[in-house]
Amino acid sequence: MDNNKALVVEGGAMRGIFATGVLDTFIKESYQPFKQCFGVSAGATNIAAYLCAQYKRNHAVITDYSCRPEFINYVRFLKGGHLFDLDWLWQETIRDIRLDLDTFEKQASEFYIVATNIKTGNAEYLKATAELIEEQLKASCALPIAYRQYPKINSMQLTDGGVADSIPIRKAYEMGNKEITVILSQPIGYRKKPSKAPWLVKRLYKETPALAKASILRAENYNQSIDFVMNPPSDCKVNIIAPPPDFAVGRTTKSYAKLSAGYEMGIAAGKQFLSNLA
Repeated sequence: MDNNKALVVEGGAMRGIFATGVLDTFIKESYQPFKQCFGVSAGATNIAAYLCAQYKRNHAVITDYSCRPEFINYVRFLKGGHLFDLDWLWQETIRDIRLDLDTFEKQASEFYIVATNIKTGNAEYLKATAELIEEQLKASCALPIAYRQYPKINSMQLTDGGVADSIPIRKAYEMGNKEITVILSQPIGYRKKPSKAPWLVKRLYKETPALAKASILRAENYNQSIDFVMNPPSDCKVNIIAPPPDFAVGRTTKSYAKLSAGYEMGIAAGKQFLSNLA
């Protein structure tokens, strides 16, 4: 494990299947040089399975559990319930395919899970522990509005880390990492477009104005992270692993064929990355 190497993995709900394929390849090839790892939402759950050395765990989470009607349900959402029922998903996966917390506790990498503080609108970089990791991951995945609660950790009410810091590469650099491998959820060249209706965002988040502001600034912050990825400082090397242009998985894709194709693209990208190191 190198002292200045870090791994950063973007989220994106079902688009996380690409990173699942990449990291399953890393597991299979016993590739783990990273001293620190930074993950957001689905990216954080992918890192968790990677550090627990659980090959294909998250393939099952995304292609099976996350596709069940108990998890994504538009009718329930329109009636005032969750669009993404994280309570159900966590209950089922903890029962059936729980993270190997013993392995996680023994591995040496520091793992930071990104969540957004609803009172400040700022990113919180939660250092994962075996005792708290499941709740920390849930907070990072709690898409506002789609999941109608704000998980609380250490008295902080939290929501999806992607609101404040979708690609925490700048944080990884600030913490002293000089070689950063980043796994993106969108093809190279993607730029996030600003909100077309900031007034609506403010209305939706009228009880949490700092979160509203962070949501409005999300595209700007995202694109600044992409700028860093593509043009890092002279003392930092960035290795980019991104889906190909024909990656067809969206945030709520449930098609097994599309998800399987996205996973295979991740496998191929992981193999290509490792072959370039040889």
